[in-house]
Amino acid sequence: MIRIFLTVLLLILVSCRSHSKKEVEQKFDVSLLRQNEKFRIAGEYDSLIDLNKRYYRQADIMNYADGKALCYINLAELNISLENFQKSQILFDNAKKILDRSQDNIHKARFYNVYGRFNIELRRIDKAFQYNNEAMSYIRKSGSSELKNDLLFSIYFRQAVYFIQKKNYEKALHYFHQAKKLDNTGLTDCAIGDYVYMHKNKDSAYKYVSVAYNKASARGKEDGIALYANTIMGEYYLTYKEYGRAEDALKKALKINEKTKRIYAYYGKYIYNDLRMLYERTGDKEKAYLYLKAYTDAYYKTNSSLLATINQDMEAFITGAQKDADQHQSKIRWIILLSLAGLSLLGVYAWRIIRALGRRKEVLKMEAEDLAIKMNDNKQEEIIELGKKNDPEFLNRFKEVYPEFIEQLLAINPGLESSELAFCAMLKLHFTSKEIAAYTLVQHRSVQQKKYRIRKKLNIPSETDIYLFFDTLK
Repeated sequence: MIRIFLTVLLLILVSCRSHSKKEVEQKFDVSLLRQNEKFRIAGEYDSLIDLNKRYYRQADIMNYADGKALCYINLAELNISLENFQKSQILFDNAKKILDRSQDNIHKARFYNVYGRFNIELRRIDKAFQYNNEAMSYIRKSGSSELKNDLLFSIYFRQAVYFIQKKNYEKALHYFHQAKKLDNTGLTDCAIGDYVYMHKNKDSAYKYVSVAYNKASARGKEDGIALYANTIMGEYYLTYKEYGRAEDALKKALKINEKTKRIYAYYGKYIYNDLRMLYERTGDKEKAYLYLKAYTDAYYKTNSSLLATINQDMEAFITGAQKDADQHQSKIRWIILLSLAGLSLLGVYAWRIIRALGRRKEVLKMEAEDLAIKMNDNKQEEIIELGKKNDPEFLNRFKEVYPEFIEQLLAINPGLESSELAFCAMLKLHFTSKEIAAYTLVQHRSVQQKKYRIRKKLNIPSETDIYLFFDTLK
């Protein structure tokens, strides 16, 4: 009887201890993730770093591996915003090693949601969908918790963004509205306003943009939400030619960006490009050039970061191959010691392996270079298609890919108009006179006259082939 009593008592104590440990871990999760999001939205870089370092140490003391994984994910998300993609990948790898052994669906949902965002930044749209769908699957399997709605909001929001990338606007709007039900900050209103104004629905766009802007103003904080709201408001005014209001909103966004840029580093280039367009349209060429240069610098910083990550992936393959070669060589040495008779055979075998690995290494290097070339080829194809459709975005996308070309034209003749720059861009892409006439719906004779005027404005000698002249410009 006493033994039965002691056994029951022991089970109760173990159960209470296990229950108590779980409660402590849940409080750890809620406190860490909500404070992390607060600092991230506020753009408080130092506070966010200190928070995760402190909680990582606490998780270590608690022997709480999943707690460490959450810290890794938080810091990986920070590095995405800073466009430090290599560091993000390392932190994600550390988190995944832990979560592969975890049974916590909430933690896995958090991981795959943020990892989906990482992949969209690397232009891997299908991967982003895959990982965000995994996040959706894990959050649905999880029980009720304080964090469930927080994570569900983020998953819905990211899903909408990915559907926009896929040009499936109906589903994007559906998921934005799902996210809006869980959001009172104005962030989703910003996103919906952004989506709607891109479709030129002025009244609906203004409704959502103004709601987001008013919510951000009422909060009275210069943070990531205010940054987004002011940027979208500025873009709305810019689209509908309210240039004074556009300048006020974009300058305010730029001021907030200066305060929060240690977390929202990627935002600056969008604001620079908006201001560049604003001053181009209002005729202030000096300011337009200033912001074009700022935009170009920020844009190439992003591309360099992307290419570094791609090259890192390739180097990982190469390193793995070299490791295999080292292992084979070690085995060969042992076999030689055991059997001199097989020396020549094993030597030939080792030589073939090393030569094959050397060829593999060269192939992987070429693949890395091909990936970089393909990125540029995709952009080139996109610009050509926009040119063929005579799309208003043609010149803007062309400037993103060939910023120095436009700068050189304006250096020769600062008075060139946008239509003339677009015409020069088509010549740079080797569109024939016949093609330009067809795409822009003008007569062939008008294209020839434009060529003549461009020659005069750019001082191109009559004996110089105009296509060759543009080929010499970067």
